Order: sequence, then C-alpha cells, then structure tokens
Amino acid sequence: MLHRGHESTDGAGGGELTVPMAWLYAEYIADELLRSGDLMPPTSFEFRAGRDALALTIFLSDTDGELSGIQVVSQLENWLSLTAYDQPWQDWVDERMTALAADCVDDGGPSPDLDLARAAWRWLEETELLAPDLNAVPGGGPVVGEDDGPKVWTPAWQLGLPLGHLAIHLF
Repeated sequence: MLHRGHESTDGAGGGELTVPMAWLYAEYIADELLRSGDLMPPTSFEFRAGRDALALTIFLSDTDGELSGIQVVSQLENWLSLTAYDQPWQDWVDERMTALAADCVDDGGPSPDLDLARAAWRWLEETELLAPDLNAVPGGGPVVGEDDGPKVWTPAWQLGLPLGHLAIHLF
C-alpha cells in the first residue's frame, strides 16, 4: 500500500513505498521488552498500552534517528528515567511530537514514522481501560479476590507507562 500524501524530490516520490522503519523498529523493541517480562498476555489491551507507551518513548528519545541493535542496551537507563513515575512523560511526549512535526515541515513533508507515532499517542490518550483504583481508601470494604476491588476508568497511557517501565527493569 502506498503512503498517500508523501511526495519528495529526493527519491521517495513517484509512487514508491515509504516504509516507517524508525517507528517499526521502536515498536519491535518495545514488544520484545514486554514479551520478555511476561507481564501481560500479548493479546490484551494492557499489553498494547504498554507496547505503545514504550514504543513512543523509544521512538521519541532517538534524537539522532540512528538507534541500532547495539545501542538498545545503552539506552535502557535513559528509557527507565523517562518512564519513571515522577517524570512528566505526557508533557515530554507532547514536546517531542511538536518538535518532530516542525522538523518534518522543515524537511518538506509528512513522515510515516511520525504518523504512526501520532496514531499510537492518540490511542493512548483517548482509550480508557478499566483498572484497579490505586487511590482507593484501604480497608474501604472486604476484598475477596484481586478482581473484586474498586476499579476506575484510566487513560491507556497511565497503565501502559508503568508496565513499560517494569518491563525495562525485568529485562
């Protein structure tokens, strides 16, 4: 399938396929980190939230556009710090997306990598998943099983980010 709306004078025009390799590679790394941690079934929405949050972190932190297999291990500490609980990850994502969008305008056109990153970010922001309410008052009532506790609808990124962070730790 051709990427519509992407025309360039440097060889990617004329109906050629533009492959979003940077995003696909970031998504692959995120998927492998989550699978190795064995935290969630790969078919769950929670897994997708973790993969997308981690893929965004990986993609947006690669400022040189040259993330190679050998550099993955050296980047783990950076990704841990970006996904830490006390960090303004959501603001960082917005800032990096804005900067990348400006770079695309300067480079003369849309980026299929950025388009996929935007779609992932949109899904993470707009999708809510039912999760345990971690702010519930302890002792508020009898809890028979772990699924019986209070639940709250939570934006997918708020579930995916700690899942991705834990997956990095377990790697």
